[in-house]
Amino acid sequence: MRRVAVFGTTGSGKSWLAERLAERAGLRVVELDALFWGRDWQPAPVDLFRHRVERETSDDGWIVVGNYGQVRDLVWRPADTLVWLDLPLPLVMGRLLRRTVKRAVTREELWGTGNRETLSNAFLSRNSILLYALKTHRLNRERFARECEALAGEKRVVRLCSRRDVERFAASPLP
Repeated sequence: MRRVAVFGTTGSGKSWLAERLAERAGLRVVELDALFWGRDWQPAPVDLFRHRVERETSDDGWIVVGNYGQVRDLVWRPADTLVWLDLPLPLVMGRLLRRTVKRAVTREELWGTGNRETLSNAFLSRNSILLYALKTHRLNRERFARECEALAGEKRVVRLCSRRDVERFAASPLP
């Protein structure tokens, strides 16, 4: 396990799991959000985003965190392990709500971009991360199921469907 993609719906705990795995395996974590988002929540142009991802995954020994379809080929093709956090919507929404409120209250800066979550964006905006999670959870589950099934013979695919599955995997001996 030297090139790992950790993915799942927003708020599923991808970064938390990636950090635990990285500590144990001696790998570095690559956050796709950090490569995608610029100041004032401006997305990187696709060519620049792809270039950044190619640069970060050109060597061996990484765990990439994120769900961006624009770069899935760059991440999943070289990955030897795909870790899918396929958690129930109520669990995801509870985690996402707590994380979002904490970030908004503490004014936590995200990915060195100067971006911060706010309570008004979380609850009152069309761009609400909570609304986004509600709208994409089922669609992500269906898409990831198809994509993982297609790659099951080529890659190690780990599907984690509960909090217990995640905790067990995070604590288990690494292959």
